[in-house]
Amino acid sequence: MPTKMLQFVSTPSHMPAKRSSELRRQDFLEIYKQYETAKAAEQSSRCSQCGVPFCQVHCPLHNNIPDWLMLTASGRLQEAYELSQSTNNFPEICGRICPQDRLCEGNCVIESAGHGTVTIGSVEKYITDTAWEKGWVKPVKPRRELDQSVAIIGAGPAGMAAAEQLRRQGYQAHVYDRYDRAGGLMIYGIPNFKLEKAIVEQRTRLLEDSGVHFHLNFEVGRDASLAELRQKHDAVLIATGVYKARDIQAPGVGLENIIPAMTFLTASNRKGLGDAVPEFEDGTLNAQGRKVIVIGGGDTAMDCVRTAVRQGAESVHCLYRRDRTNMPGSQREVANAEEEGVAFAWLSAPLAFAGDEAVRSVRVAAVHLGLADATGRQTPQILEGSGFDMSADLVIKALGFDPEDLPARFDSADLAVTRWGTVKIDFDSKMTNLEGVFAAGDIVRGASLVVWAVRDGRDAAAQIDRYLQQKASTAEKTAQAAVA
Repeated sequence: MPTKMLQFVSTPSHMPAKRSSELRRQDFLEIYKQYETAKAAEQSSRCSQCGVPFCQVHCPLHNNIPDWLMLTASGRLQEAYELSQSTNNFPEICGRICPQDRLCEGNCVIESAGHGTVTIGSVEKYITDTAWEKGWVKPVKPRRELDQSVAIIGAGPAGMAAAEQLRRQGYQAHVYDRYDRAGGLMIYGIPNFKLEKAIVEQRTRLLEDSGVHFHLNFEVGRDASLAELRQKHDAVLIATGVYKARDIQAPGVGLENIIPAMTFLTASNRKGLGDAVPEFEDGTLNAQGRKVIVIGGGDTAMDCVRTAVRQGAESVHCLYRRDRTNMPGSQREVANAEEEGVAFAWLSAPLAFAGDEAVRSVRVAAVHLGLADATGRQTPQILEGSGFDMSADLVIKALGFDPEDLPARFDSADLAVTRWGTVKIDFDSKMTNLEGVFAAGDIVRGASLVVWAVRDGRDAAAQIDRYLQQKASTAEKTAQAAVA
């Protein structure tokens, strides 16, 4: 083991410098600065090189974290990048947006021992950003081109990861997406202060240079049915994600200025990309000068509150029906939001919305956490007589996402779905009930993390490759038998 490692006893954990809350409230730039080379090596050297690396175990991609930390500590950055990208199609993106405090860093052995975690995400970001700067990131060049083609429905993380993996094998990958840019939630759902859009766009260009064909503004069910794509391609992967916003049932929920989270975030991201956004310009989707209440406790809710702050909201409150410990979102994101001036109303639930045509206030009740349900989480219970009013002229619902009705949307009534509306697959083959049609990502698993979508896309690509090889082998044997 290199002597450069095991420095956690004498070297404290140290994240990259964070811009002051006052500065970052004024713009949408990323809040963390880049590590300097010496600092990245220093922090990497804190790794204890565990015999059983729990950081790797708890990473959905099972990234070789201890190995690329050792290489970084030794100054072997290009090798560190090669190892990092071998298991992750988007290391520079995951290094920025993964909730490391819940995954790799949260399970770091030296963190559990009280020495402070190795800053894995920041090192991963540093390695790949350096690789882009040095020109080490190259387009995929398959050893041979195959005639077989795969249609991938959805240009989000699962679809893009699958496309790259399929190109490595030489398949002709065609990605169909209904939006005008590739990236899915990475381009329109996640704010710039977490993931600058140039990062996603450079990854899209790399895939294009690798031979991936993007068909944007293409909606399956409108421009072509699923059956037509099956006829055109040798296999199809459904990787649409889940975009249907969950709603809340409460009096007054239909008032104006009560909007879904994705509507709000997409308008902000489009504005940042230079698009014309009339509903932002007329103030409908702009938080400037307004009293904002965001309902929800996940990472999307944190994106909304922090976006509202940057748009110049008069006040921003987050209502969540459980306590801080039971929040599904990243605790690091909650801390960043608090630093930026967001007020959290824990154990609070909306009862009703009041106003004439537009919302003016929210009736809120206190919540008590009761016994655990079948999932193991304590059940929120409204405390009678605890209601109070909070002023608001913009309410954002960040309550999660459900699948759209894909059989109807794709004009494919025979596509099997679960009772939750997710696409039903065989979890070994990743195939749906339709021959040659596979599915991956949130449309199978439900709303989840980008890193899980990447994992699912890679797994689906491997199964598609296996299926197409078997299909080609069978066709070859049939042809040989016919000749004989």
